[in-house]
Amino acid sequence: MGIVGPCGAGKSTLVHALRARGIAAREIAQEHSGVPAMWQRVTRPRHLVYLDVSREVAERRLDQRFPPDAWQEMTARLSHARAHADLILETDTLTPDEIAERVLAFLEGTAEGVVTPEQ
Repeated sequence: MGIVGPCGAGKSTLVHALRARGIAAREIAQEHSGVPAMWQRVTRPRHLVYLDVSREVAERRLDQRFPPDAWQEMTARLSHARAHADLILETDTLTPDEIAERVLAFLEGTAEGVVTPEQ
C-alpha cells in the first residue's frame, strides 16, 4: 500500500500504524518530486491512499509556515497521485487512530465516511 499526501497530512503516522498491524505500507514522498508518476516508479502499490489536509492544519501540526505558492506547488505535484488514488481521506478533523481505522475499513471493504475517487 502506498500513502501520499501533502506535508502534515499524517502519512508517516499512518504508515507506522499500518505496519504495526502487519500491513505492508510505504510513505511515498510524491509532494517533493517534480515527476508526476514518481509514486508509480518508486513502488507499484496495490492500493494508493491519498491523505489530504488543509494548509492551515498542516502548518499547525508541523509548526511550520507554508507560503501559498509553495503549498500550491506541493499540491500540484500530488495531482497525478490524487487522480489515481483508491482512497482519498480528509484528515483535518481526524485523530491518527481514526485515520488508521478508516483506512483499515477501506481495506476490509466496509468503509463508511471515506471518500473514494468515484464519489
